Amino acid sequence: MKKLFAFLLLVVLVAAGAAALMYVRINRPYRGYQDAEQFVDLPPGSGSATIGQRLVAAGAVRDVPSFRTALWISGQGRHLKAGEYRFDRAMTPFEVIDKIARGDVYVINVTFPEGLTIAEMAKIFESHGTGTAASFVEAARDAALVHDLDPAAKDLEGYLFPETYALSRHADAQKLIRLMVSRFEHVFTPELRQAAAVRHLTVRQAVTLASIVEKETARADERPLVAAVYVTRLRVGMPLQCDPTVIYALTKRGGYTGNIHKDDLSVDSPYNTYRYPGLPPGPIASPGRASLDAAVHPADADYLYFVSRNDGSHEFARTLEEHNRNVQKYQVQYFKDRRPH
Repeated sequence: MKKLFAFLLLVVLVAAGAAALMYVRINRPYRGYQDAEQFVDLPPGSGSATIGQRLVAAGAVRDVPSFRTALWISGQGRHLKAGEYRFDRAMTPFEVIDKIARGDVYVINVTFPEGLTIAEMAKIFESHGTGTAASFVEAARDAALVHDLDPAAKDLEGYLFPETYALSRHADAQKLIRLMVSRFEHVFTPELRQAAAVRHLTVRQAVTLASIVEKETARADERPLVAAVYVTRLRVGMPLQCDPTVIYALTKRGGYTGNIHKDDLSVDSPYNTYRYPGLPPGPIASPGRASLDAAVHPADADYLYFVSRNDGSHEFARTLEEHNRNVQKYQVQYFKDRRPH
């Protein structure tokens, strides 16, 4: 009987020791990789056993038993999410499990501000290390993505919606371009498309007008007014005479130096709205939501002109005489007063 008691005591002590060791392991931070960071990809449909094995192989947790014990205690076994995870410090199994249960996957946030061209967006894409600018430009030539919206499109200029996109390390230019077009289609709602049709504008014309509005002002309160100016000019047959369209024409030719000169206003390009009447043949940048809305819902105003006040805002005018006074005040006299004496 004494031998049996001694055996049972030994078993209890061994079990207690094992439990104590496991307790220490599941609560002690561990890091089994040498590099500054380690990525672990958990494919969709991965079970807890596969996830544990991948984490152990990557050095994110010490061993499978530690992972399984912590997973059982946490009760998160049914909540682990697929994706690629980044580890850059020692973590306990509980912290690793919590990270995966929250779906804290590693992404690269790429932000495209409003009013950029394909070429400008391509440079931002490349700067994040997700691919080359050339691959972005090439993917943006896939006009078939907007064929239903704009059968005349030759590329995706204007249809890549400006926003912040969360990309995986493995996302390529083609995947991003599809995301950007999909986002544009979501933002340019059927209601906005209907509003464009009411104004006898095709989708291409509406987006072209929106891109001009986007380039002319960054102020939300001015966008409908700027749109109204160009809508009025179109209605009365007046040239748009829009500087951003000239800049776009020069940039496409590689001849824009950062300033517009008088000779530039006569450049022979269908995008030169000083030389050719009506809207240019396509968008000159990617407009944001507010500019798209302004293009199809312009202000109820009969302005024909506007000039910069040199503080980000503009002065609007109905007559050429009034406009000339504004130019004298905000362009001629303004800069004259600031010349060194």
